[in-house]
Amino acid sequence: MRGLLTTLTGLAFLTMAAPAFSQAATKIGVHGDWGTYSYQGGSGKVCYVLTVPKDKQPPSLNHGDIFFFVSQKPGQNVSFEPQFIASYDLQANSKVQVQIGDKTFSMFTRGKSAWMENPAEEPQLVAAMKGGSDMKIAAKSGRGNPTSYVFSLKGISAALGSIQTCK
Repeated sequence: MRGLLTTLTGLAFLTMAAPAFSQAATKIGVHGDWGTYSYQGGSGKVCYVLTVPKDKQPPSLNHGDIFFFVSQKPGQNVSFEPQFIASYDLQANSKVQVQIGDKTFSMFTRGKSAWMENPAEEPQLVAAMKGGSDMKIAAKSGRGNPTSYVFSLKGISAALGSIQTCK
C-alpha cells in the first residue's frame, strides 16, 4: 500500500500532463487502491481519481508508468470522464479495450492516452467499475506490441463519491 501511495503522490502531477505541467495537484485522500486529487485549472477546479495496474503483461517489456483515472471537471461540464494513460505512445488509430466482468468498452487513442470511443457510454463504464472487482485493459504500443494491464477496482466507489461534489 505504501508503494501505491508513493507512486500516486509522486506521479499524480504527471497525469495532468495534458492540461498543464504548471498545475500542482492536492491529494484529497486514498480509498482502497485509488487516490483522489484536485487542482485549479483555467476553467475551474478539476478533481480526479487515479490508480496504477496490479499486473502488466508481457513482463519482458518496459511498460513505464501506467495510469487509469476518472476526472470530474465541473467548470467544463465534464462528469466522470475515464482515461487510460501509458508512458509510451499507443499505436495510431488503434483501440484500447476495457473489460470488466462480461462488459467490454472501446477507447480511441491519441498519443499516450485513450478515451471512450462513445462518450455516451462513460456512465456505463463508471457503473461497471463500481460493480466490478478488477478491470482489464488491452492496448497496442506504437511499436505494435500487444500489452495488457489489470487494475484493482477496490475503493473506486468511495473514491468517486469523494469527488462527486467537486466545485
